[in-house]
Amino acid sequence: MQEWYRSMSLYEAVLKLISAGNYEEAMDMARAIPDKVVLSKAMSRITLELARRGGDYGEALELAVKSALDIENESGSTKALMSLAFEFLNMGDTEEALKIAEYMKDLSNKSKIQAEVAMVLAKSGKVSEAMELIDGIMDEDVKTWAMSRLASQL
Repeated sequence: MQEWYRSMSLYEAVLKLISAGNYEEAMDMARAIPDKVVLSKAMSRITLELARRGGDYGEALELAVKSALDIENESGSTKALMSLAFEFLNMGDTEEALKIAEYMKDLSNKSKIQAEVAMVLAKSGKVSEAMELIDGIMDEDVKTWAMSRLASQL
């Protein structure tokens, strides 16, 4: 329990550093977070804030993905990666969302990210690119859902 409280205290400090624009300090402090779930959350917040501000988020993203993969239960790891991928998708960065999805071991959830990216591509007029992405989806249920949704959007 002590580890969790320490992690949450450090996480709160990381959030304050992010708000102040001190991203390097925030990353240094985040590295000291012992709880893997909280560490993943902190690294994701740093990554997303840097991306929103147009900063270089490569190192932060690498650490965010690594910390998500280090979460001991697969469900927690998948949840962290999905959250990060959807945040990038919400910012309109379909490429980054797809790159993050590649790290996911859960085929169904990886396929859901791919399907959502395909919908965003289709809405922006890139229908053939969306179709190509849907064709590559491995989960047949998600692929069928994506095809149906794409057809209804056209």
